[in-house]
Amino acid sequence: MEDKLVTLAIRTFQRAQMIKTVLDENGIETVIHNLNLEQPELAVGVRVRIKESDLPRALKIVEEMESAWENEPVTGSKLTQQVLIPIDLTDQVSKVTDFGFYFADLLAAEVVFLYVYFSPAFTISSNNDLSTYSISDSELLKRIISSANAEIEIMTRQIHERIAKGELPNIPFSFEMKEGVPEDQILDYCKKNNPALVVMGTHGKKLTNELIGSVTAEVMESCISPVFAVPVLMTMQSPEEIKRIAFLTNFDQKDLIAIDRAISLFGSDKVEFYFVHASEKKEAWDEVMLSGIKSYFANHYPQLVTNYALLNAHDTPELLNTFMVDNQINVLAFNTRRRNLFVRLFNPSLAYKMVLHSDTPLFVTHV
Repeated sequence: MEDKLVTLAIRTFQRAQMIKTVLDENGIETVIHNLNLEQPELAVGVRVRIKESDLPRALKIVEEMESAWENEPVTGSKLTQQVLIPIDLTDQVSKVTDFGFYFADLLAAEVVFLYVYFSPAFTISSNNDLSTYSISDSELLKRIISSANAEIEIMTRQIHERIAKGELPNIPFSFEMKEGVPEDQILDYCKKNNPALVVMGTHGKKLTNELIGSVTAEVMESCISPVFAVPVLMTMQSPEEIKRIAFLTNFDQKDLIAIDRAISLFGSDKVEFYFVHASEKKEAWDEVMLSGIKSYFANHYPQLVTNYALLNAHDTPELLNTFMVDNQINVLAFNTRRRNLFVRLFNPSLAYKMVLHSDTPLFVTHV
């Protein structure tokens, strides 16, 4: 039976080449798809494909490489505090803009819109090592950029008009446009500039059926900055409607740091907090830890209105959705930790599940 090829990763040309080189050195046959022959250094969405039987070994190698990339020194950091709003120029932009400007005003930050465009690829030839394409008409890429610039100009005018009407706070904003894979460019921007918050929509345009989950979930999983996700179908119309926040906790000490961040952002005198622990079976220790959390917040945030709940299931979107509806929760918050590539591929995180199944805004920290 033929050993079929599977997509291991979708990366920029430079990183795809680095992955291929290392995998080849380890005896893993690697194929690169969607390579731009005329300007390979500008190629985006390059697929690294391997035999399915090599997947376990390849995942371990790529995980080590990505870990090394993430630990590279950060350069070029900006001093001005920022709220980053990645956009794909869909109808959801207005809703995301409302929340982005609202939080930027609270944080005394400027807004940076990041638009990542994806060049189309046309496959024309292939061999055992490469599947390549060539854009013969250089005007094609110019048209893509020109169209994006035109939409950005329209959006800039609309934002200025809304500021003049008092619909948005009068704070500085700017646009950045980059070519590449959206989640890679967003994570790279956050690594270099460390924005105070990333505000982005869910259920946006998907570039390919082979992408697992969504861009938003991938950013939530790996971003160093907190992320506020705005569902396209949410019922809440404005940030001022945020009155009740549920924080999903595992009684971890890092959760207390994450909760402190959430309280600082949303305000302890404006919202009511629900602290929720979900477990497959009821443990006596859970009651002890819950009592400790109650004592902590009574001492540190005496003015904070708090509620506590133990749910008898773990990482279940349906159960959490029911709880949020019953208690009129406006935002679900939780702390997430970076997981390796293998786990992200075959065991989607709570962030992935809630992005794909919930219409409640999500606030995710990374402590």
